[in-house]
Amino acid sequence: MNETVAALLRKDGFLNICHEALDRQVSGPHRHSTAIRYVPATWTAERSEVRDISYQELTNATHKFANGLKKLGVKKGDILFSLSPRIPELYTVALGTLRLGAVFSPLFPAFGPEPIFARMNKGKAKALFSQASLFRKKVLPVRDSLPLLEHIILIDDDGSLKDIPGAIDFYTLMDEADATPLLEKTQPTDMALLHFTSGTTGEPKGAVHIHQAVVFHKESGQYALDLQPNDVFWCTADPGWVTGTSYGIISPLCNGATLLIDGAEFNATRWYEILNHFKVDVWYSAPTAIRMLMKAGEELPKKYDFSHIRFASSVGEPLNPEVIKWVEENLHLTLHDNWWQTETGGIIIANDRKLPVKPGSMGKPLPGIEVALIKDFKNGEISFAESNEQGEIAIRKGWPSMFTAYLGNPERYSKCFVGEWYLSGDLARKDEDGYFWFVGRKDDVIKTSGHLIGPFEVENVLMDHPAVLESAVIGIPDPVIGEMIKGYVVLKKSFAQSEEQKLQILAHARKKLGAALAPREIQFMDNLPKTRSGKIMRRLLKARELGLPEGDLSTLESDSGRS
Repeated sequence: MNETVAALLRKDGFLNICHEALDRQVSGPHRHSTAIRYVPATWTAERSEVRDISYQELTNATHKFANGLKKLGVKKGDILFSLSPRIPELYTVALGTLRLGAVFSPLFPAFGPEPIFARMNKGKAKALFSQASLFRKKVLPVRDSLPLLEHIILIDDDGSLKDIPGAIDFYTLMDEADATPLLEKTQPTDMALLHFTSGTTGEPKGAVHIHQAVVFHKESGQYALDLQPNDVFWCTADPGWVTGTSYGIISPLCNGATLLIDGAEFNATRWYEILNHFKVDVWYSAPTAIRMLMKAGEELPKKYDFSHIRFASSVGEPLNPEVIKWVEENLHLTLHDNWWQTETGGIIIANDRKLPVKPGSMGKPLPGIEVALIKDFKNGEISFAESNEQGEIAIRKGWPSMFTAYLGNPERYSKCFVGEWYLSGDLARKDEDGYFWFVGRKDDVIKTSGHLIGPFEVENVLMDHPAVLESAVIGIPDPVIGEMIKGYVVLKKSFAQSEEQKLQILAHARKKLGAALAPREIQFMDNLPKTRSGKIMRRLLKARELGLPEGDLSTLESDSGRS
């Protein structure tokens, strides 16, 4: 794939993600093809109102947005954050930002003020795109603590922007912007995307990705997802996460597909109707979503035809064999698993269309990607796992979408590598046929509903409550969402343990973190188990919760670093 980077450079002298996603398409056969098909929340199969946006129309809109940003003073390298639901304007903003050479950093709209502040503050946010209602609820409470935030570009979805100081109306910006074609001729190594991922300790990490990642986005979409020109492609991941950007925006457009966007929240009947009505060719979802379909029963899918779906894939957490079996029996589809992380920027291991699926396996590495399992490394010597032995997933450096830094933290970045190998933190084994099988996560990060949640971030908010002295957070296995977040709390002496106190702490966490990150359950403790150095033993809490022997935690299934 590095040869593809070189070929693009010889021809154009630069590499820009927006150019590859849009400009190449409008200069070829896809000028008038549909780039985005937006299905609003009000849509029904009987009332089929949708918004189709052609590649040419989307290209024109990104020119105007890039010119609008430039007029505001946003320049190459500045970071624009987005906090938005799935609406067509978000895609104009993402690609227009990249067209200007600025950096696009998406935020998950279900986050509360504290996670949003942590990310925007660390990313030195220069500009923000959002809806007025979201801004008031999520950003306004922390606005005064973001002194570098100069430009607040909002869609007026609740009546007026007059009470938001400095707010810029998105549509006014677009109406007044120059339509002259604009393209910053970025270099392959110029920063393009900033994705935040949580660890088990410390602040969220900002993984930096560069423009040459687009080469891998395009080619991995073809190989791992079987994306072809004019496909109707539905990636159900929110654009606030890396999957929703890499494969929910960039990859399908680079491959000339039609990107289907659903403006509503999950509903099993609606999902089946969308798959059926719009004749989706390629469907990319998550095990949590599939389990929610399973929960809706086996009778519902019998009403629909899924024979047009050529390829179905899942990512975000391990794909259980029973889920694959259920999809085969009820949707008559083969569901393919794959593995990657925020740091890898793209799919690394996959069950591609030509590869026989072994239920429970992640598949095999993509062509040109070298993956090994490392058992140990001491004094510069690396010990690799043999067939069917457990080891840490490691990838040889050099693939085009490899992250190039943790923003502002070079020491943490360097610790991710040993020699020429990137250490993923995920454990796996490889069978005699070369298939990889996920085992668990080396640390305590929680995977819930396909989202990677760092316990430390949640614990900090619990500690903010005036009654809380100490806190710990773990993930409890849940058949629908993967893991439920549970908090353990030690109260200050002046506060009594009661159901009312528990509800107050839960409400505090939901207000600060949002429903996606807040614990669903709290348990009071007199003391938290700790190591001699004072570190909380989360895995011991998990062992007790699951009834496992406390002396041997090797059987614990940990959380995946998968995206």
